[in-house]
Amino acid sequence: MNAMDANFWLQKWQRGEIGFHESVVNPLLVAHVDKLRVPQGGRWLLPLCGKTLDIGWLLARGYRVVGVELSQLAVEALFAELGMAPQITALGALRHYQASNIDIFNGDIFALTPAQLGPVSAVYDRAALVALPAALRQRYAAQVRTLSNTAPQLLVTYEYDQSLRAGPPFSVNAEEVARLYADAYVLDVVAHQETSAAPNGRPAAVEVARYLKPIEG
Repeated sequence: MNAMDANFWLQKWQRGEIGFHESVVNPLLVAHVDKLRVPQGGRWLLPLCGKTLDIGWLLARGYRVVGVELSQLAVEALFAELGMAPQITALGALRHYQASNIDIFNGDIFALTPAQLGPVSAVYDRAALVALPAALRQRYAAQVRTLSNTAPQLLVTYEYDQSLRAGPPFSVNAEEVARLYADAYVLDVVAHQETSAAPNGRPAAVEVARYLKPIEG
């Protein structure tokens, strides 16, 4: 991730401009988590996870979680809200926060290796792909596939007229999702719903959840 993109998100956290942080567990995760058939004790990867409440929900259901987050403020807030005191280890350009059933890597996702991450059962991408500009999305999708060994994914994206509304979150339409993932996954739309219009008159967006099932063989 280049310095401009990294600084954009770090400044968002420093200024407390985190409107992307949801105050409830994401309903799409709740509704569709079972489609991925992750066994109890399975390990979910959440890229660019922030301090999402979805992590605590997954932990409470008996899963393990590994997240990657650029902002140290977000990581510290996550563990504080979980009531956990993690062990912290320097890991090259990253910092590894570890507690019961949870690992969070603080730093650039492109600096993380599969060996550092360890095995995962599935990926949950709610606000990662759509947070990245178009120039980074191909690289990001390839990195997540590499890190997860092409594990199944629950991917949430938004579609809207990008000329009428500045991202992030950016509009990522079906054609782009296919370009990024269709060579390795069967793409199954499990939810397609309009979101509420933004408060400053910007147009509403369509929120789409997809189950990305790895192509066998």
